[in-house]
Amino acid sequence: MRITLVAVGRFGASRGKVGAEKALFENYTRRMSNSIVLKEIEEKKSLTPEKLKQAEGKKLLSAVPSGAVIVALDSRGKELSSVELADKLSGWRDEGIRDVNFVIGGAEGLDQNVTNAAHLVLSLGPMTWPHLLVRVMLVEQLYRAQCILSGHPYHRA
Repeated sequence: MRITLVAVGRFGASRGKVGAEKALFENYTRRMSNSIVLKEIEEKKSLTPEKLKQAEGKKLLSAVPSGAVIVALDSRGKELSSVELADKLSGWRDEGIRDVNFVIGGAEGLDQNVTNAAHLVLSLGPMTWPHLLVRVMLVEQLYRAQCILSGHPYHRA
């Protein structure tokens, strides 16, 4: 099963140095037995917040391959434990799902078209998180899910 993160914005490097969030993200992706693809999108037009959210939503959805499971990250979504997320991924794998795409919106959030298209709207909790840090938190949970499913001791309930 291929896992892709489709996210608004880009990991930046300041003064030639890799940012802390990107370094953490890469640390967890290196630990994964299957690679995780990161697709970053940006909307550079000067738009009103609502129009920006709509434009980003179109770009996010166009980056997802046809037939892929879409998991939209949104604070109003369903909160899952690490074990529940592992079970969800295991279920999709066992159903023969080839692609799972986790979608992370920009500062204005996700357009309703994205959440409507999602198979699961997932929340990392009610707090507001920096979008680059959300990537790190998500990839850590994906690594943790892999460990849970393989019986690795990384996860301790």
